[in-house]
Amino acid sequence: MSQSEETNSTWMNRIMGFFGMNDDHYEEEDDQMDPVVSKGKSNIVSLHTQKSIRLVLFEPRSYEDSQEIADNLKSHRPVVVNLQLVRRDQAMRIVDFLSGTVYALGGSIQKVGPHIFICAPANVDIQGTITEMLEEKELF
Repeated sequence: MSQSEETNSTWMNRIMGFFGMNDDHYEEEDDQMDPVVSKGKSNIVSLHTQKSIRLVLFEPRSYEDSQEIADNLKSHRPVVVNLQLVRRDQAMRIVDFLSGTVYALGGSIQKVGPHIFICAPANVDIQGTITEMLEEKELF
């Protein structure tokens, strides 16, 4: 090993040591680096914390079904709501209730089609809107 390679290696070890990331704190599995907690280091946390998210499809038959939709949102599950099976006045009440629910949870609600809404809790980020896609389609 040349002197410059040895110097680079020493600097890299110092930097990794400063951040608590020495070679002995990691083990390699399937070409991925997974942090492993050593006996003296309890502050190392796995970066692989993303779990799968279940999207719930719901077609309420009455206003009373909106509580079940809200329960799914409280459990951090996004819900697509199809309001075609309820009367217009009931649909408006359901949308009002769900709007208040997602507001209280820090989430969002968006219309994605006629009588269809997506309600998302704070842990789900919705990007774009359907109306933008429709406008683009009309241009072609």
